[in-house]
Amino acid sequence: MRKRTLVSVLLLCLMVMTGCTEQKSASHEVPLTPLPVTLMPQKPTQEVTVTPFEPISDTLVFSPTEENVKPIGRTVMIDGVRWCAFSGSGIEFAFAGKSCSVRLVGDEIDAGTERNARIGIFIDGTRTKEIMMNEDGMKEVTVEILNSDTDTVANVRIVKLSEAADSTVGIAEIDAVGVVFPITPRKRKIEFIGDSITCGYGVDGHFDIDVYSTANEDCTKAYAYRTAEILGADYSLVCMSGYGIISGYTDTGEKLADKIIPPLYGTLGRSYAHFDGLYSPESFAWDFSEFRPDTVVINLGTNDMSYCKDDPDKRAEFTEQYAAFLRAVRAKNPDAIIVCTLGIMGTDLNQSMQQAVINYKNESGDGNVYVMFFPMQDEADGLAVDWHPSPMTHEKAAGKLAAFLKSLWEE
Repeated sequence: MRKRTLVSVLLLCLMVMTGCTEQKSASHEVPLTPLPVTLMPQKPTQEVTVTPFEPISDTLVFSPTEENVKPIGRTVMIDGVRWCAFSGSGIEFAFAGKSCSVRLVGDEIDAGTERNARIGIFIDGTRTKEIMMNEDGMKEVTVEILNSDTDTVANVRIVKLSEAADSTVGIAEIDAVGVVFPITPRKRKIEFIGDSITCGYGVDGHFDIDVYSTANEDCTKAYAYRTAEILGADYSLVCMSGYGIISGYTDTGEKLADKIIPPLYGTLGRSYAHFDGLYSPESFAWDFSEFRPDTVVINLGTNDMSYCKDDPDKRAEFTEQYAAFLRAVRAKNPDAIIVCTLGIMGTDLNQSMQQAVINYKNESGDGNVYVMFFPMQDEADGLAVDWHPSPMTHEKAAGKLAAFLKSLWEE
């Protein structure tokens, strides 16, 4: 009886708030493929009147617009489909009713390439399903989220677990015998900028046994996502495996200047694949007004270590360009706390990063920038693919970072 009453209340809220529509290795090579962008018009929506005390027996189709869902991370709507590239991007919504499913669409990445997009579905914070897009050659799949004989109220989160470089995914529509509307934004918002560690590279694999694939990558088990969950914060992830400040990961000593985060910071990412098979994520400029973080966490430098080594000139370049990136981040986030972190997979550039922060603060007078070093991972806590952090290491890192951020917020 209580659930029936709550569903009725939610339906009443829906009438006011919303309408519904009609019944790898760390050195990945990612090509630069910016394409001209022509945003196609969204499909027209049809208002459906829902009587709050009348049971819903027909399936209603909800578009993943902000009237119906809360976007997670950086996404874009193209022809009525919400496309996701970066790790952790997706949607979140409240559901009230009996059954609910989502239609997902893939990109041009074919099955068997070990680059298929990996998607997780969470109900009330617990993962209930995961999907590998295009795994069976299917570019479109409808996934049942829940199905109940009685009225159910649930928080639903659909998250892209794998990273931008490999593939993209589109969320096309939500079919429900019931109603769908966006979750209220959380008080805190955190943006995480990083590399493979932030992506959750190989976290579901084992060192010296598995090789990287999107099937063993999971950002929701990595320190950034876990920090946001510990603190009850909304998040956005801007991360690419193998990327750095002045060079991507290199095992030859050659500088990989095309694999750096700063030029991508204002975009929706970079990928082998294209939204709808046509549009490069990199060609979309991100509107920073869509997500205003009160805290920005930067975890970059791990891949630069492979290039800089002990060369003082390269380290000086890293310090200079790190400070330049801080200026760019501050320009887009004038009021945010900025926290610079490093160390989980190596501490070689810790001092160079700290010097960059000191230089930036001295030049700018910006006192709202902080440094927090992670301890190096302990092999006793396990290792994931290619020496990457294990779930236990990520959890310890999340606990440390969450405590640090909380102390700053309470000052």
